[in-house]
Amino acid sequence: MSATTAVEIADVGALRALVGAEPFVSDWRAVSEASVLDFADATDDHQWIHVDAERARRESPFGGPIAHGFLTLSLVPALLAATVPMRQRMGVNYGLNRVRFTSPVPVGARVRARIGVKEVSDVEGGGAQVVWNIGIECEGSERPACVAEFISRHYF
Repeated sequence: MSATTAVEIADVGALRALVGAEPFVSDWRAVSEASVLDFADATDDHQWIHVDAERARRESPFGGPIAHGFLTLSLVPALLAATVPMRQRMGVNYGLNRVRFTSPVPVGARVRARIGVKEVSDVEGGGAQVVWNIGIECEGSERPACVAEFISRHYF
């Protein structure tokens, strides 16, 4: 399903109906140099492969600066919310089962998410826990930049 597919999740039943369905695909989002530098400041991770463009072009195997893997991962909630809108009282990030950073995201590249529902289970308080299969794709790359099982809880 593309990001333009009209879907809005209004209850747990609608989430359950998505288990095993074709994944949603988000719109493209640029990973700017400014966002990489801001992330470096926020996390105190100023490794040169992220923040020193000249050195990264000269010395890194990637040919230039790359986004932090955790920056790529941190885009998941925003890409999910923009792609699979939910009419809910509240949603919370619950964690991750597994994450792999399988290819770099060059600074300035565009990424998008491929989002599938793996499983839905009930949780206390009338909520639902969702395990999402997430693949972050980098435009022009054959391999995903990140694959993860992301867990969230939703209360309608």
